[in-house]
Amino acid sequence: MIKQGTRMVAASMCATRPWLGVARAADGRETTTGPVEAGQWGTQPRTGGHVRAASTSGSLSDTLDPARQSMATDYLRGNMFYDGLVALDETLTPRPALAQSIESSDFQTWHIQLRSGVCFHDGAPLTSADVVYSILRHKDPALGSQVHYQAMAMHAVRADGPLGVVIELAAPNIAFPSVLGLTNFAIIRDGTTRFETANGTGPFTCAVFQPGVRSVALRNTNFWNPGGVWVDSLELISISDDMARHNALLSGDVDIIAAVDPRLVALVRKRNIAVMESPTGTYTNLAIRQDVGPGENADFVQAMKLLFNREQMRNSIYLGFCRAGNDQPLPPEHRFCNTDLPQTVYDPDKARFLLKKNGFLNQSLPPLICSPAANGSVEMAVLLQNAAQNIGLRLDVRRMPADGYWSQSWMRFPMGFGNVNPRASADMTFALSFASTAPWNEAHWRDPRFDQLLVLSRQEPDETRRHALYNDMQAMIHAGSGVCIPSFITSLDGFHPRIQGLHPHQGGQLMGYNFARHIWVNDQPASAKTGGQ
Repeated sequence: MIKQGTRMVAASMCATRPWLGVARAADGRETTTGPVEAGQWGTQPRTGGHVRAASTSGSLSDTLDPARQSMATDYLRGNMFYDGLVALDETLTPRPALAQSIESSDFQTWHIQLRSGVCFHDGAPLTSADVVYSILRHKDPALGSQVHYQAMAMHAVRADGPLGVVIELAAPNIAFPSVLGLTNFAIIRDGTTRFETANGTGPFTCAVFQPGVRSVALRNTNFWNPGGVWVDSLELISISDDMARHNALLSGDVDIIAAVDPRLVALVRKRNIAVMESPTGTYTNLAIRQDVGPGENADFVQAMKLLFNREQMRNSIYLGFCRAGNDQPLPPEHRFCNTDLPQTVYDPDKARFLLKKNGFLNQSLPPLICSPAANGSVEMAVLLQNAAQNIGLRLDVRRMPADGYWSQSWMRFPMGFGNVNPRASADMTFALSFASTAPWNEAHWRDPRFDQLLVLSRQEPDETRRHALYNDMQAMIHAGSGVCIPSFITSLDGFHPRIQGLHPHQGGQLMGYNFARHIWVNDQPASAKTGGQ
């Protein structure tokens, strides 16, 4: 358990509320109706079997170094071989993993007690030195760690005996355990510098690693978790072409695929293959920079938000597999979502009034940047362009190639689309994208009051008062930020009925990239699967 002082509390310092998702087979039968751990199709977990899963991306830059993992396939692979100090459950609440307990009395100095008896794949025992090394290496800018920003908030990391670790933050943060749940903060052995293979403490050992092609994982018979892991072996292959990935599922060449195309859901279900729907915090957004160009005018930003026909986008782009967004970054199922905000709706007449009042109807505007790399952004841009044309606003769309979009185009233009994956906590959502010093502050929005509320929320132990602070912060983003968030995307994963144990996860794709720990294989006939019901 995670502790605060001597009180046993959840790592998020709050209780979770019921949360539901669903997966349906072709006959309409629900295979999951929420965060269940076992019992799909009336079976119990069993050991054995081989599973093939296909992910959406792969390249020669694929890596087994947790610090440098940045793509979905990296995360899926990394969670097979490594463990973190904590793990994020289906509601993104931190739960104990390699850390048996995490305690803090002031939310600034955190005391971590490691589990005893945990071993790396090479047989070496887990010690505090491994944790200190794993965390501190993220602070080296030369490494290129994906969590360098979060690591820099850790002022000091030191061992406290063979199984104790103390982490001192630069400032208090009640949500810190969620940071330790990020996949990149997985624990490696002290002194590791080479990653041709993986030497972690995870549920599988690495038998094959071919960057951009495939990985083969074998069940770790010495896995520390008493719940164990079920499948004997798992092959993860990279199929970036959407149709090829779906064809592999339909033909039975693979058992599981990530990212089912909404347009193909009906076809997949017709073949008696289940599609799991996971409501997540993933969103594609338009960012209007507020330090240059038309975004410096608040009326222009508001007008652009009013030109988003959210219902049309929901139906035509995502075919209903999304939930309405309201220009703030917490999805409706999030326990801290501000549900009292007035919903931004499509209002071209008001948008035209605001634009005409400020002379924008007669101005030449910067192009609207989009790319297939940002899910749905090309389609959004076209719909936005048509809506603008109908009120006399000339909006040019510039489509950028997916390759290199995030390094060469994203955040480099006055108006452009981004794509944000679920964050581990509300605090992380605000800190990474909306604080004045946020590394991914796409709109260059800065509000000193918002920054103050973020600091206050990190020191507030009372959940009700912290929720009120979060509500105020969402209201400020909704009203003032140049980030337009029209919808939250539902994650879709496909799997054959022989695969059991999958359930919806707010972390998105394939149970927050952690499906391998939960699945088992049931090759019994369909009549046996239903338990005779």
